[in-house]
Amino acid sequence: MQDVADKAGVSTATVSRVLAGKRMAESTRAKVLLAAKELNYVINAHARALKGGRSNTVGIVLVTLSGGPFNEIARGIEQQTASEGMRCMVASSQADQDRELSLAASMAEQNADIVILIGGVRETPRYRTKVAALARSLDAAGSRLVLVGRPSPGPDLPVTVVDYDNEGGAFAVTSHLLSAGHERILFLGGPENSTTGARLAGYRRALEAYGHEPDPGLVMGRGNHNDMGPAGIREILRSRPSDVTAVFAWDDEIAGCVVAQLRADGVSVPEQISVVGFNNGQPHAEHLFPALTTVDVPFVELGRTAVKLALERDEPDHRHNQQIVLGTHVVVRDSVRPRVHRA
Repeated sequence: MQDVADKAGVSTATVSRVLAGKRMAESTRAKVLLAAKELNYVINAHARALKGGRSNTVGIVLVTLSGGPFNEIARGIEQQTASEGMRCMVASSQADQDRELSLAASMAEQNADIVILIGGVRETPRYRTKVAALARSLDAAGSRLVLVGRPSPGPDLPVTVVDYDNEGGAFAVTSHLLSAGHERILFLGGPENSTTGARLAGYRRALEAYGHEPDPGLVMGRGNHNDMGPAGIREILRSRPSDVTAVFAWDDEIAGCVVAQLRADGVSVPEQISVVGFNNGQPHAEHLFPALTTVDVPFVELGRTAVKLALERDEPDHRHNQQIVLGTHVVVRDSVRPRVHRA
């Protein structure tokens, strides 16, 4: 800024006022802008943030940038930040927890007002300790850690948590199958993380509510979600117990593979086996054949809510843990039919 001031023949205060868009004589303004252009001067947003206290930046760390429900959350974040006059920077952790925490710390160093981590996580003591430390570090720097789709690492932390009702959604969709007469329901897929744990809890709770003892042998493919693929699904389906009449797939992508594989094996859906999914966020679950019954998750609203809450963090009632759980609901389509009892 001093170089620009020297070249334009004005004070650094005048340069600051011009670059901040303040009113100034047109001739002075023109001299400053010309000098800045000739010197390739770029406003240091970090320095401005240190002076003004805010960078108007939100950092987002996703598992992957290749699409899917988590990207819908990011879309909601972007929509809300745009309406707040803020901007986003985005990075991918590639499912590496250490990389995720490193990216979050780097965003904090760039003076991001809010750092948002998206997606389920395998909770371990080490992970909880590191995330708690990250939350305190960001808070000390005037930033805010936001967790979307995962639980808080502990009580009384300066963190915002926005989750959705995985257990309630799983309970509801399993109850839908049970009310149609299906008792032997295969739970298929899911990584070893908090999201899968909640969905399994809802699945088991529904079975118990209908008077059925959950069968551990009907929970298959858990922990292999990332590499299971069509071949793994084919192997599981072909080795399934013969009395299975319905499949609860961990997400819509797996559900689509289940429908395709059953059809390839000559098993009709839903006439012989009913299939349900979770998310209603894969591309066009309603356009599968048959159209998929699934659990709807308000992914975009999760993102918008995360930003809104984080911006309210300085209000007295929101200083420490802000936690909210958004509801889910079953979208009934054509992939479920009442069980046919054969003599």
